[in-house]
Amino acid sequence: MPLEMNTEFARTQMVAQQVRGWEVLDPRVLDVLAAVPREHFVPEAYQKLAFAEATIPLGHGQFMMPPSLEGRMLQALELTPADEVLEIGTGSGFVTACLSRLAKAVVSVDIFPELTAAAGERLAALGIDNVELLTMDATRELPEGRFDAVAVTGSLPLFDTRFVEILKPGGRLFVVTGSPPVMEAQLVVREAGDRPQLSSLFETNVPPLANAPAPPAFRF
Repeated sequence: MPLEMNTEFARTQMVAQQVRGWEVLDPRVLDVLAAVPREHFVPEAYQKLAFAEATIPLGHGQFMMPPSLEGRMLQALELTPADEVLEIGTGSGFVTACLSRLAKAVVSVDIFPELTAAAGERLAALGIDNVELLTMDATRELPEGRFDAVAVTGSLPLFDTRFVEILKPGGRLFVVTGSPPVMEAQLVVREAGDRPQLSSLFETNVPPLANAPAPPAFRF
């Protein structure tokens, strides 16, 4: 079987079995995961894992999420073509590309300039022009403005209320909180009157966001 056919078969299997198998049924999300070339965002040394249900190293202690987790996050945010989205943790740029197809505009931040630069090149090569990439430490500062949705791609040992404060009324935040081996994926909706409504989605285990504050160590 030619390489191109192998790639398309692997992509189809990823969406049909791994992503759908983890209760991702939103047709827009499934179509985006099938359309954005995930292999384009995977480091060359890990191309064989491009469609595998695995975390993929990116350097600097950062990783790509498994496809099923990316799908669950995109589905939970319920994005519309009018939404403005903030992504915390650009990483490879794959989720950024998916967000760009589901929403009007995306601001994506990462603490590592090498990752921001590489993601920018990958996105530009695909003609994606509704994304703004910023290099900053999101644990200390955030972009100006408010957003319809915020996607945090690294876990937070301690919940950070700043990510709720930058939501517009009705805005949605996807975040994974807690410590290994078991963490909790959560959806937070900023309702009228600025009251946040939190829903627990599922248990998972995601590497922490760089510089995310951790709870004090227990001492006897």
